[in-house]
Amino acid sequence: MTNETWGQVREELIKRVGKHNYATWIEPLKLSQLKNGVARFEVPTIFFGDWVQRNYGDHIRSQLASTGATVDRVEFAVGAAPASARPTAKPAAKPVAKPVAQRAANEDLPGAPLDARFTFDSFVVGKPNELAHAAARRVAEGGPVTFNPLFLYGGVGLGKTHLMHAIAHELQARRPELRVLYLSAEQFMYRFVQALRDRQVMDFKELFRSVDVLMVDDVQFIAGKDSTQEEFFHTFNALVDANKQIVISADRAPGEIKDLEERIKSRLQCGLVVDLHPTDYELRLGILQQKVDHYRNQYRGLVLADGVLEFLAHRITTNVRVLEGALTRLFAFASLVGREITLDLAQDCLADILRSSDRKLSIEEIQRKVAEHYNVRLSDLIGPKRLRTIARPRQVAMYLSKQLTPRSLPEIGRRFGGRDHTTIMHGVRKIEELMTTDSQLSDDLQLLRRLLQG
Repeated sequence: MTNETWGQVREELIKRVGKHNYATWIEPLKLSQLKNGVARFEVPTIFFGDWVQRNYGDHIRSQLASTGATVDRVEFAVGAAPASARPTAKPAAKPVAKPVAQRAANEDLPGAPLDARFTFDSFVVGKPNELAHAAARRVAEGGPVTFNPLFLYGGVGLGKTHLMHAIAHELQARRPELRVLYLSAEQFMYRFVQALRDRQVMDFKELFRSVDVLMVDDVQFIAGKDSTQEEFFHTFNALVDANKQIVISADRAPGEIKDLEERIKSRLQCGLVVDLHPTDYELRLGILQQKVDHYRNQYRGLVLADGVLEFLAHRITTNVRVLEGALTRLFAFASLVGREITLDLAQDCLADILRSSDRKLSIEEIQRKVAEHYNVRLSDLIGPKRLRTIARPRQVAMYLSKQLTPRSLPEIGRRFGGRDHTTIMHGVRKIEELMTTDSQLSDDLQLLRRLLQG
């Protein structure tokens, strides 16, 4: 591959990753060899190469492959040549050395690239995520809001990142004068460490305090990082005091993030904390229907049999990304073999996904759902309290844990505050006896089973 071809690839990469990310991470790369399907690049440092591999490796590989070259993987190694022989490596230091005011005026903010697919129009709203969607919409209007920060939390693939990207896209469209910065907690930490290393801490502080909207994804990753937490705390306070909006996401509620400083937990809980619940059947079906509408333009002529989407929505329940990936594979496979997308084809094509996606309930999930249904605290459900209003839901959770999971009685006991297996056995038997005489309890169990089994 010639340098001219690599130059064309870099022109495409600047569109995909943004000007600032390109100047910082792509421009310093020097293509040293493309042989046997491996593209090798020289980088300034090992850390630099690891970062590019994690964040931009797939982008680089796909763009190289688009030129017709065979590229199976990309590798990064520190160049052996002296700095004078590697002029392309020098620009890596320039963005850090520029004064903050000049950098803000001439370059994009140092955030993560936004995914053009993640907009409010492409976000399917259902009961599990309607509050999070409404709150995100309110922030995206760009006007004053009564809650700051907005804290979104939930499991993998439930739409946290989608909503954050959608907020950023909407703000850029509605209020282009606003400085909106979206980045992951890992990137925040890296920027801070880089500022410490280059003795640019004041520039870092000024840059992050100059934004109008700060959005930090996966904040649980700063837990246990004392210096980063300290800086995040002061940045948070400075922005809130200046009436600037903050949007945070994590995989769990602020109070449940282990090793996160109490003062940060307190700040995060002072705004609106919204849980994105696991998807229900109707929401999953809506997501699939939207994706089908998109694919019809790409795979013209393909016929989708009745019942296929309903089957996928029922069987793949844990992760929207897996659900969308299954549909992508199904359309691609049917297109290649030239067949109608039938239920039999779906079962054959997606056998591995269907096996791994068979409902595997956890005891923790059962405990959360039971506590929510009976309006009791999860800590009380697991704890030692023996009040009737807590003891009965606890026995229901024990019963469902025994019926819906393969866990042994001793293991279930450990998940219920270290109780003995005989206590679990007693709770299960008690519920079995009451089911025959207590119609309300029977109805509760049926409802909980439906909720837990999707």
